[in-house]
Amino acid sequence: MSALLTADWFHLDSYYRKFDLYTMVWSMDEGLGTMVVSGAPYGGPIAVVRDRKQFVQIATTVKPVITIYNCVGNVMSKILWNSGVLIHMGWSDAEQLLCVQESGDVLIYDMFGAYQKTFSLGQEVRDTKVCKAQLFPNPHGIGLAVITSTNRMFLVSNVSDPKIRSVPDLPRANDPISSWCVLSSGQRSGSSMIGFLVCRDKEIYKCQLGESVAVLMRPEIQNAYTQILTIVPSQNGRHVALFTDSGVLWIGSSNFKTKYCEIDTGYFKQPKELVWCGSQAIVGHWDDMMYVYGFNDTVVSYPYDGPFHIIPEMDCVRVISEMTHELIQKVPVVVDKILRINSTAPGCYLLEASKQFQKRSHRADEYIRLVKPDLANAVQDCIDAAAFEFSPDVQKMLIRAAQFGKGFILDPVLTDHYVKTCRWLRVLNAIRDPKVAIPLTFFQSFNVSSINAKCTLAQWNRVQNLGERILLDRLIWRRLHCLATHIASYLQLKDGQTRVLSHWACYKVTQPHLDNESAAREIGEKLRNVPGISYATIAMKAAEKGRKALAIKILEYERSRALQVPLLLALGEGGAALRRACAAADTDLVHVVLLHLKDNMSKHDFEMTIRGFPLAQALYLKYCAGHNREALRKVLVQEDNFPGQAATHIRDAIDSTNPGSVEASLISARECYKKAKNDLGVSICEELRKLCKQQSSLQETYGASFVGLSLHDTVKKLLDQGEVKLADKLRSEYKMPDRRYWWLRILTLAERQDWTELDRFSKSKKSPIGFEPFVDACLKYDNKDEALKYLPKCKDDIKVKYYVKAGFYEEAARVAFEQKDKSALIFVQSKCPLRDSSQHATIAALLEQLNKK
Repeated sequence: MSALLTADWFHLDSYYRKFDLYTMVWSMDEGLGTMVVSGAPYGGPIAVVRDRKQFVQIATTVKPVITIYNCVGNVMSKILWNSGVLIHMGWSDAEQLLCVQESGDVLIYDMFGAYQKTFSLGQEVRDTKVCKAQLFPNPHGIGLAVITSTNRMFLVSNVSDPKIRSVPDLPRANDPISSWCVLSSGQRSGSSMIGFLVCRDKEIYKCQLGESVAVLMRPEIQNAYTQILTIVPSQNGRHVALFTDSGVLWIGSSNFKTKYCEIDTGYFKQPKELVWCGSQAIVGHWDDMMYVYGFNDTVVSYPYDGPFHIIPEMDCVRVISEMTHELIQKVPVVVDKILRINSTAPGCYLLEASKQFQKRSHRADEYIRLVKPDLANAVQDCIDAAAFEFSPDVQKMLIRAAQFGKGFILDPVLTDHYVKTCRWLRVLNAIRDPKVAIPLTFFQSFNVSSINAKCTLAQWNRVQNLGERILLDRLIWRRLHCLATHIASYLQLKDGQTRVLSHWACYKVTQPHLDNESAAREIGEKLRNVPGISYATIAMKAAEKGRKALAIKILEYERSRALQVPLLLALGEGGAALRRACAAADTDLVHVVLLHLKDNMSKHDFEMTIRGFPLAQALYLKYCAGHNREALRKVLVQEDNFPGQAATHIRDAIDSTNPGSVEASLISARECYKKAKNDLGVSICEELRKLCKQQSSLQETYGASFVGLSLHDTVKKLLDQGEVKLADKLRSEYKMPDRRYWWLRILTLAERQDWTELDRFSKSKKSPIGFEPFVDACLKYDNKDEALKYLPKCKDDIKVKYYVKAGFYEEAARVAFEQKDKSALIFVQSKCPLRDSSQHATIAALLEQLNKK
């Protein structure tokens, strides 16, 4: 059995294996030999276009056609190329096809041939034309590097966010370039430098991003040569392979300080393809032969019956021919330990024990005894080895062995690892099926370059989450929504089902053959109980495709008015938007709708629309009151709202400084109140009009501004100017309360510090507000002697407090003693400053006398 399992293995410096993935079902009119092939990494689609450099008989259209296949050769889409000269094709992280034109424009399509967008590499590239281009992975994403016809080099670190950057020019810039590549680590964590390795005959220059000059590199190549035909960096950016015109393959470090080996290939022409298989082997393609080279000068050759192409992956290569789709990879260490012939690893013994147990042989016990001291590691190895296998039968064999060994130990961590591996294997087998055709390896499914076979549960969880998310995205991009939904549910992804069904609904609304009613109903029923679904996003997608009616129907399922209303406005459904905003009782949302309708509807239609919504009309009137009073007045006139009209005229009068305008506004307000039969409003307006006329006269007489002041302010201003008689006249005419008038007189005289007149005024007649305001006014301007005149006249219940407020503590104590108020005496004692010992003694004596009584 072990011999059969290792039949496809071959040995370089370590074991590698080559096995079939699929039998291809191509439907192309021409063979692969005349085609340019670009395969997406991670088992992605394959783009094929006729090679414009080869002269072949054209059987179909003259214009190039880019055909996109899946990994078994089924056609996914076709793109009729109507643009400029196509220089290079490649794939982004999101499995979008990037087509680089000679003009420097990069056109982006999805795998189904739908155009997405275009970005340009700048005017200089456009003027000098692109002659070479490469796509490369780096820590920022998928990058693009180009060389123009003038040997100027430019790169974009991330095609998703294209920012053009240049690298140092080569010396003797006009000399031709024989080969080149982009050197980058390609890892998604940590920092790395990106640069060009450019070969000109025997010279190798490193043009680093951020440097000012190109650096000449000097590799140690023993065999004589005149030109480097091909240069290829490894995926991790640590190694480089060179092929010279003398047929020598040189392999060494990327800084060219260390040489691993030099291999005589026997070929003097440039290979069609030279790629790395992982980071420890090189795969070369000449004619119909493929060679795999190791670091120890070993080589393995494979002949092919026809043309083929090699697609590099992070941990392997895929070989596509007209008949088969194969995979070459280094045999994982844990698989090598268990399945290698004559292996004595614990996992190998556990596997044999499991086989003997299934045969009901007593030898199972003998093998278990051999492995029992290291049984946990053996179980772990079997689980990990199963994860690396493509064959379900081998997976079952290894998982069965792990299950058998697990029965002899109690390890919750190992059990959890076993369950998660089984679950993940079911997912991998489902997507590797020819109907799906995504041949992901275990490494690729977790998007890591290496993983320890003894990884901890925390490490497993970290990479597993990342892998699940990427895998789900790739199924969604292929529109395999049913499978993606089952996988999301099976793996118990937190938001997986929501993401899948959201994409499904967005795709559904783009299908023109579905009528609006059935499409909306199907989407609503399918997504009804799915949390986190945004119907607004789906409706927006429908609107982008010109299906306005469908978008409106889908929006009926949206629960968030904040998402629903703006999209209804964008669709031109102002009435529906206003109705839903008012139903939500969200004033901010209603304001948004009102402003939008006001800008996009005629005045008459707008006013007729909002009349049916009391909340909207009230908010609009409030808005007009602060921003457009004339519009408010017109609405009030239409509604025969006379009190409201009067209020606008009064506001006009308040805001105006012209006496004539003020009087006219008040007359208009008075007439409105008459129509509303509001006698109080009529009388107030009439009095205001009379006051306005008097203020106008006063303004002409004194040259000061009176118009627009209230009665209170007008009287105060007259008192400030000493016009007491005029102030008395206004007070009498407009029936100002005596209390207010006395307050005004007291404050005005105190401000002027006319203490004599204040004393005379206090004696003019009985004060309606008492004498406390006189004391407050005097204290405000720090005149305690004047305040002392009015303190004896204060009310008895607050007289002590006012004496204390004025700082007359001894007098306050005597008043309290006369009133026989012990608590008042204690209050005075507490307020009296400690430094005044004589006053304290007096207060204490009075308190003692009061206590004796």
